[in-house]
Amino acid sequence: MKRYFWKLCLFFFLIPISAISSAEAYSKYLDDYKYPFNVLNMSFVSQGQNLSMAYMHLPAQEDKPTVLLLHGKNFAGSYWETTANWLHKQGYGVVIPDQVGFGKSSKPVNYQYSFAALANNTRMLLSLLDLDNVIVTGHSMGGMLASRFALLFPEMTSKLILINPIGLENYLHYVEYKDVEFFYQNELEKTPDNIVSYQKKNYYDGDWNSTYAKHASFLTGWIEGDDWPQLAKVSALTYDMIFTQPVIEEFDDFQMPVTLILGTRDRTGPGRGWKKEGVTRELGRYDKLGAEVKARNSAITVKELSGLGHLPQIEAFSRFTPVYSQALKPDEN
Repeated sequence: MKRYFWKLCLFFFLIPISAISSAEAYSKYLDDYKYPFNVLNMSFVSQGQNLSMAYMHLPAQEDKPTVLLLHGKNFAGSYWETTANWLHKQGYGVVIPDQVGFGKSSKPVNYQYSFAALANNTRMLLSLLDLDNVIVTGHSMGGMLASRFALLFPEMTSKLILINPIGLENYLHYVEYKDVEFFYQNELEKTPDNIVSYQKKNYYDGDWNSTYAKHASFLTGWIEGDDWPQLAKVSALTYDMIFTQPVIEEFDDFQMPVTLILGTRDRTGPGRGWKKEGVTRELGRYDKLGAEVKARNSAITVKELSGLGHLPQIEAFSRFTPVYSQALKPDEN
């Protein structure tokens, strides 16, 4: 019995740590990561590079409009599954792109990542699908992108719906500028446990379940994969645009109805760890940001969901849908 025990110990000792990790390794294109709907790809040229933009498309029924769903920084298009199914059952068309640098799309490291460039790529995708007018919905960083899209292409945007967007504050007013290398080194040091701990604490108020784990699994899998150094560089580049390309100063320029849906427990505040000397503002107070936005533009409708955090559409879908449904209605605002 003792001999068997020591043989068993030796067996586990010889297995590489990565082989017994709870995180499955994924390539930069998430080849083995299953998306909820059929994934298509748009090949195009941007900044002199041949690129591919992955997307999912659920066509609209009859005369129903199409909803464009834009993902956040720590997510891919796949996390919109429940929202997309709900929309499609009501007849809405749904387009869910993975932006360049994210999900199953191209990951160039020599690309000038900007919200304007990503918005223009998205415009090309909609044109490919013969869609000239959509309801734009953006979550988290996708809210910044959605805002830039609506500002650049108001004729294509019938409504703008922002779900706990970041960028409701002009971060460089309050925090020190950090070079891309700063973010790159931070990304290289991340572990799968870091991802889970961050999301558990900051997104879900200490809760964790199989649904939350599912939406984090591609990130933990990327860290375990061979492409992580490249992906970490891309992530660093996209962090830079969050700080250097604010949209909040232009919120009074919207030409379409805008609804802001806020889980007020959210405290997402990029850069709060390196605020400028003397700055006392607490970043990411989503219980206060709605009022600040209304003060900028009183025409914006603000819907607050008390007790919910950064992902109300994931955390409490039954509470999210009545508010979202109102925002989608033609007579809203």
